[in-house]
Amino acid sequence: MQAVVIDEFGEPKDVLAAQEVPTPEPGAGEVRIATSLSPIHNHDLAIIRGVYGYRPQLPAIPGTEAAGVIDAIGPGVDGLQVGQRVAIAGVRAAWAQTFLARAEQAVPMPDSVSDETACQLLAMPLSALMLLDDLGVSAGQWIVVNAANGAVGRLLNLFAKERGVRVLSLVRGESSVRALEELGYGPVLDTESVGWLAKGADITGGEPIVRAVDQVSGPAAGDLMALLAPRGELISFGALSGKPLIIDTGAVIFKQAVVKGFWGQQRSSEIDRADYVRLITELVTLAANGTVRLDIQADFPLDQAAEAAVASETPGRNGKVVLRAGSR
Repeated sequence: MQAVVIDEFGEPKDVLAAQEVPTPEPGAGEVRIATSLSPIHNHDLAIIRGVYGYRPQLPAIPGTEAAGVIDAIGPGVDGLQVGQRVAIAGVRAAWAQTFLARAEQAVPMPDSVSDETACQLLAMPLSALMLLDDLGVSAGQWIVVNAANGAVGRLLNLFAKERGVRVLSLVRGESSVRALEELGYGPVLDTESVGWLAKGADITGGEPIVRAVDQVSGPAAGDLMALLAPRGELISFGALSGKPLIIDTGAVIFKQAVVKGFWGQQRSSEIDRADYVRLITELVTLAANGTVRLDIQADFPLDQAAEAAVASETPGRNGKVVLRAGSR
């Protein structure tokens, strides 16, 4: 079969190449998935560069999420069948015509969920939903999130709206404000505008902001801490600025605030099975009824993975870049 392989860590455009490799055979408790589409995530590129939380043994096939069809089942697998459409995340080697996964990782997809949505439904959206769950907020309470016009920010807004949680969204630029408002999310503040922080303190009408989600790090984390209510929590979800957290120590002490991190992959490995099923059911239901729709920017064949990686990191995208393993 054809697969994307890296023989060394490095820049994706330099180290990604398609090769012919043996087709894997499922063992006990495993299924083999014939890949339809597989997205290129930021963490996939970090793995390829060798700077993620783990480094696979080389040579390695990248890819951690996909939508596809079960084409072989190993011994001891119940409840799944050959020909069934599934989505799957938290795997390895998905950038190939077929890959193996544990049977319990495969989530059946209804026909109303497209491959474009299914192939990116279980990684970032599930992380965003787990994050919202972990925030422990109730309907009517306020949270604040920066970089809110990105994928996680939009998903967090969507899921919060479904649960009645109120979100103050922070973005950069008037165009990003308009983009979120057109989706029905608000209030939205432009952090490049004069006096925005003072407006943020007033915009909730005196209601406390009990949780803050930071995707930017650097001084932006300090701005969130300024908006956070006493005994609130600031959750570090990313570092788009490439800088460490810069937070006023006095604010942390006198607000008795909590600062902690959230790593979706680790959280997924620790989640209780019943909670996992509950969240997956909520997510698939939202996708099936059209509430969650995840578009793609472009799709590339496996032998153009290097070009696809470059496209994935090109500014101005409005959707994921994905790899396709078959003809379309």
